Amino acid sequence: MPFDAHVPSDGSAAPPSVLPPIQVSEARLVTPASNDRSPGTPSGAPAASPQAAPELDTGAVAPIWLQRTSLFVLVLFCVYLGVLVTILPWWTKVWDHNLFIQSRPALAAVLRNGAVRGLISGVGLLDIWIGVSEAIHYRDRPE
Repeated sequence: MPFDAHVPSDGSAAPPSVLPPIQVSEARLVTPASNDRSPGTPSGAPAASPQAAPELDTGAVAPIWLQRTSLFVLVLFCVYLGVLVTILPWWTKVWDHNLFIQSRPALAAVLRNGAVRGLISGVGLLDIWIGVSEAIHYRDRPE
């Protein structure tokens, strides 16, 4: 609704329509399996079968150089982030002596716990594993 439109407070006037009404026409889906006409259908319409689902075009596959570049960036990101998250909890100059943690004593008590540090390092190792796994299981998709 435009900003300058006025709607009475009693609700008697309906707000103007923003979009024009849509004209809906009846379209038929014709697939290669449904080109034959059934005698029992009206006006020679194609017979509806449950197996006559249309196949969607998945689109073009990216060039191989782009696939390999995106894999390289993904592996580099996963390994770099994984190493950082694995080492950071045990680096006391950064982990214990930063202003964010020091200004929140309850959070500092939890984050200084060895089990929490180990859990966070485990997430880092998992991230490294994901990056290495993506590199090992990569296969080029043909164009």
